[in-house]
Amino acid sequence: MSNRLASATSPYLLQHQDNPVDWWPWCDEAFDEARRRDVPVFLSVGYAACHWCHVMAHESFEDGATAAFLNEHFVSIKVDREERPDVDAVYMEATQAMTGQGGWPMSAFLTPDAEPFYCGTYFPPSPRHGMPSFGQLLASIVEAWRERNGDVRASASAIVAELNRRGDTSPLRGGGVTADRLDTAAARLSEEHDDARGGFGGAPKFPPSMVLEFLLRHAARTGDARSLEIVTITCETMARGGMYDQLAGGFARYSVDAGWVVPHFEKMLYDNALLARVYLHWWRQTGSPLARRVAAETCDWMLAELATAQGGLASSLDADSEGEEGKFYVWTPEEVGPRAAEIFTVSPGGTFEHGRSVLQLLRDPADPAAYADERARLLGLRSRRVRPGRDDKVVAAWNGLAISALAECGVLLDRDDFVAAAIRCADLIVDRHIVDGRLRRASRDGVVGAPVGVLDDYGCVAEGLLVLHQVTGVRRWLDVAQQLIDVALTHFGDGEGGFFDTADDAEQLVRRPRDPTDGATPSGTSSIAAALLASAALTGNAAHREAADRVVALAADLVERFPRFAGAAAAVAEAVLAGPLEIAVVGSDPLAAIARRTTSPGAVVVTGGESPLLDGRPSGAAYVCRGFVCDAPVADPVVLAERVKASSLSA
Repeated sequence: MSNRLASATSPYLLQHQDNPVDWWPWCDEAFDEARRRDVPVFLSVGYAACHWCHVMAHESFEDGATAAFLNEHFVSIKVDREERPDVDAVYMEATQAMTGQGGWPMSAFLTPDAEPFYCGTYFPPSPRHGMPSFGQLLASIVEAWRERNGDVRASASAIVAELNRRGDTSPLRGGGVTADRLDTAAARLSEEHDDARGGFGGAPKFPPSMVLEFLLRHAARTGDARSLEIVTITCETMARGGMYDQLAGGFARYSVDAGWVVPHFEKMLYDNALLARVYLHWWRQTGSPLARRVAAETCDWMLAELATAQGGLASSLDADSEGEEGKFYVWTPEEVGPRAAEIFTVSPGGTFEHGRSVLQLLRDPADPAAYADERARLLGLRSRRVRPGRDDKVVAAWNGLAISALAECGVLLDRDDFVAAAIRCADLIVDRHIVDGRLRRASRDGVVGAPVGVLDDYGCVAEGLLVLHQVTGVRRWLDVAQQLIDVALTHFGDGEGGFFDTADDAEQLVRRPRDPTDGATPSGTSSIAAALLASAALTGNAAHREAADRVVALAADLVERFPRFAGAAAAVAEAVLAGPLEIAVVGSDPLAAIARRTTSPGAVVVTGGESPLLDGRPSGAAYVCRGFVCDAPVADPVVLAERVKASSLSA
């Protein structure tokens, strides 16, 4: 018998619709029920591609006895963190404050007023490594609720008060962006970079896409060879290791080791959209054939594996198939044969469990034809395997990132199919996700869900539409982007230049989340700053430029002190220092090609169609401007190339 999740649009919630747990979705009615019964709320937060979420579901939520105990003593709420990032952010902050760490599945116990009093992540079905079993934990929670109810409620209220106190002290501090502060950020990253294996820190190691984008921009603006070296080392080691799918393209979520050998096998849209753009920009800056190949293959993978019938892109592919992590991707020497084993470093001992290996391409093949043959053969063999599950909900913010990547890769790599895919995706977001002028967070099968958009939805979609406007010249994308930006300014601004992550008229949680740090995706603050700056450069909108300058100035201290967690903000700051350039090309394909190859940070380039940058410009020339103040028209491609050199733009 299905529970209350049977009508959900989230594939993650639907995975739990047949659990014996009497799940509720996040809603007022669930908390009303907890008040009526005077029981605590058990909040379980995860997402469809999360391996350990599946493990805990199988061990505990599918277990009849555990479910019966939960049903008797709790109101249980299941949340998809990708659909409700606001709920996830509030209780993840509580989890980290209580335990010093976080992750998914997240397990939080709340009062009927939604105040957290105990939080954790995964709990096993039996005691393990000093960790109580999930059953023991539930029994302890019930005992505390019965015997020390007043203390529990007082503790929960104190926790919320402390979270709100922290939130009132914004981690953004002013001071303004300067070249010296960005140089300091780049120097910190240089010290922390793993020169032997690429990336930052030890295991597990995550792809630092936004940090790489900042370093590319820093190298372009300053000519700093070290920043470009870091990008080259990290991009090459990631692309040659097991975290990159050597057969079909696309990156896994992260590497469980420090050398990018064995991935955690889930594949996320946002990672691949961000990385496709990084590899494209690395190619644009260096001409690396590896960079160009990976950028194109990553876009190809997104379209082959994540495209939905409505034109959007699905959220993720699961780590598991047939109930086993990574089974779809790993091989033994016998399965691949001797030639492929040598090409892809498949050893008898294996790099993964049970003597199996994740494919790597540690060096360019000596025989490209043999490599192509073996790759095609293995891809054919793999196509017969049981495929990982797909979370096919369309998330607005992540599709915004994908629109940017597909449009830009399409125009620079001469791939009209990528541009066409970006247009289809934009059509879906604009036509379906914008309801009464406001963005909705997610849809499935073309039907939008209830959750309203958060700040990164507005920022990422607006930036994607601004990139698409530059590529296509279609005015619609510019106009909608500006409308979304204005909604964000009105409903998300804090009145001091910063932003909250939720709107002023959204559902009020126990605290209003705001986190300016960049994590797996750009923060809402960074994404709206990028959109504001691009909008101002394309239109001369002074209000948008002033808002961009304010929020970037507020982020300056964060960028300087903690650049690994502020890569997107730092990249926007580089664009602020560079201008950014505004390049308009009228009636000249050779000049347009040169303009699009500029590496100047954050440059906007329009080459046709309806754009304010083109108004009144005579044909056959390029116009290079900053702040809508332009140099003399250029008709010679060589002169244009020299003029837009990033090395001449150092602030």
